[in-house]
Amino acid sequence: MKTATLPSLRVEPELRQAAESVLREGESLSGFVEAAVRTQIRQRQTRQAFIARGLAARDAARETGEYFSAEAVLSELDVLLAQKPE
Repeated sequence: MKTATLPSLRVEPELRQAAESVLREGESLSGFVEAAVRTQIRQRQTRQAFIARGLAARDAARETGEYFSAEAVLSELDVLLAQKPE
């Protein structure tokens, strides 16, 4: 599989120094940046999926007319948390 590159990035020297100061043993700055990009991609995909589920739930509620109070939802979440093994 061929690889691709991300665009080079100009930053203030302080930002580069801050990034270098938190590198783990054996970790390169390139590896750190790649990990940060991967983390942001996952977070944004998760956020987009969450919003899509919320919008779908809203649309379903509008279609069915079935709504739940915040109190009922929180109560159900409390039950689920109480059942979760530690």
